[in-house]
Amino acid sequence: MERKNAWEKYPEEQRGALLEFGEKYRQFISECKTERECTAKFRHMAQNAGFTDLEQIIASGESLKPGDKVYAVNKEKGLALYVIGKQPLEKGMNILGAHIDSPRLDLKQNPLYEDTELALLDTHYYGGVKKYQWVTLPLALHGVFVKKTERSFRSA
Repeated sequence: MERKNAWEKYPEEQRGALLEFGEKYRQFISECKTERECTAKFRHMAQNAGFTDLEQIIASGESLKPGDKVYAVNKEKGLALYVIGKQPLEKGMNILGAHIDSPRLDLKQNPLYEDTELALLDTHYYGGVKKYQWVTLPLALHGVFVKKTERSFRSA
C-alpha cells in the first residue's frame, strides 16, 4: 500500500494559500528569534488591530468599557491581550493562553575563563535543543547586552 504525500491531499486551489501561510510563518521566525523580538512584533500587530496599551489607559484615568481592546506587556518578554466583555466579571471570563518558545543558546553573564582578549562563555539552552546540535550552525547574537553604565536592547 502506497501512502499519499500530505501535500497531494490538498486540492490544487488550496495549495497557494498553504504556501502563502508557510511563507508568512518563515518570515516571522526569521524576524523574531527571542521573546523580546516576538513581544515587540505582537505589540505592533495588536496596535494595528486597534488594541491600546493598558498602562496608557490607567495613566490617563480612563475607565474600560465593553468592547475595549487593550494589551499589557510584561518585562518586554510577554504580552496579554484583553477584549472587555459586556457581562460583569463575576459572571466569568474566557482566557486563552500561550507562551513564546524560542529555541536558543543563552550566554551566561560571567565567562568561565577570560584572558588576553579571549573568553570561554558558559551557556544555557532552551526549547528542547541539545548543545551538540549547535556546533555546525552559523549563529547570530540577539537580545539584551548589559554594560556597567547602561542597558541596551539590540537585535543582530
